[in-house]
Amino acid sequence: MFKPISVAIGLRYLRAKRRNGFISFISLASIAGIALGVTALITTLAVMSGFQREIRDRMLQMAAHATVSAYGEPLTEWRLAVDKAQADPRVAGAAPYIEKEALLSATRQQPAIIRGVDPAQERKVSVLADKMVEGKLDSLTPGSFNIVLGKELALWMGAQVGDSVVVMTADGRSTPMGAMPQLKRFTVSGIFEAGYNEFDKGLAVVNMHDIQRVLRMGEGVTGVRLRLHDMDQAWDVARDLSVSLGGPYRISDWSSDNANMFRALKMEKTVMAILLSLIIAMGAFNLVSSQVMLVTDKQADIAIQRTLGLTPMSVMRIFVVQGTLIGIIGTVLGVVGGIVLTLNLEHILKAIETLLGVQLLPEDVYYITGLPTDLQTSDVVIIAGVALAMAFLATLYPAWRAARTAPAEALRYE
Repeated sequence: MFKPISVAIGLRYLRAKRRNGFISFISLASIAGIALGVTALITTLAVMSGFQREIRDRMLQMAAHATVSAYGEPLTEWRLAVDKAQADPRVAGAAPYIEKEALLSATRQQPAIIRGVDPAQERKVSVLADKMVEGKLDSLTPGSFNIVLGKELALWMGAQVGDSVVVMTADGRSTPMGAMPQLKRFTVSGIFEAGYNEFDKGLAVVNMHDIQRVLRMGEGVTGVRLRLHDMDQAWDVARDLSVSLGGPYRISDWSSDNANMFRALKMEKTVMAILLSLIIAMGAFNLVSSQVMLVTDKQADIAIQRTLGLTPMSVMRIFVVQGTLIGIIGTVLGVVGGIVLTLNLEHILKAIETLLGVQLLPEDVYYITGLPTDLQTSDVVIIAGVALAMAFLATLYPAWRAARTAPAEALRYE
């Protein structure tokens, strides 16, 4: 009794049984369409966010959050840089590294990145030691000239533990016959699997002192790698470290080093969201149809209400309330359905695999064998907001038509 008259009538229209059952069917179809679209959009974006998180985490297990290196020459003051970095409370670990492009040759040849590390300090910035499937990272002792290969790289070259691999770098030496590439034979002492193709097929790890001797770098290194407690502060921490060291240094962080990949993933997620929003739009179009038919069905009621003093704006508000409530019901059902489906998606996938007797994501084909999900509150709020906005906009035209109803014309044949 305390509701505004337009809200009360709108709620009554929503609960009342209509003379035309087809209108009720279209309204239910509108609710189902909005709910289905919201459910599909929440689940799909959660899966895409989960894959992005999985790719990022696997990449950052092997890559540094930030690096500080010298311009065009080895960094000789790397011990000071490591000490200053570890003194920063934002830094979880720091370690020197050397990186060089090289051509590796065993049964077959394959270009790769040679990374020189100190095995004792490498544990501070990566989980490489935990990713070993054959051998141990500690086998990279100074002077042993051992090498650890990524699993895909070893398979491609036909190399196994104990085999010899020739490493050829572009840093040549002068001879009477001209410049010759630098060659060195290493022994495979281990194989790792990071679960990320860029490292498994393109990375080989050696002891830092061995690659210093091969490249004649003396005590210099390429730079210092940093692992942080909060990786979103990577750029700021690297900048502060370079300033404290003095002189020009090149700094980079995980987001800038992989900007193209993250930009592509974000674009893919955005395009998918736009496409799946069309399902919600379809439900909104059904809502327009049901509201137009409802306005036609209620012409006499609208005319009587107008003769009793109801203003056109109040009539318009009746149908806006009624249509918006349909959108709210569909959105709530979709949000609940999307959250429940997302939280149980892994179990559903396993049930489908058991029922069909197949493995949808086999381990020998895909790095990620499950369906990782990352249900983000911001995504759910945005999706719900878009659905409610579409439902509200869908009610405006039918409500406007209802407000224009002429009482005399509507009651002429009643």
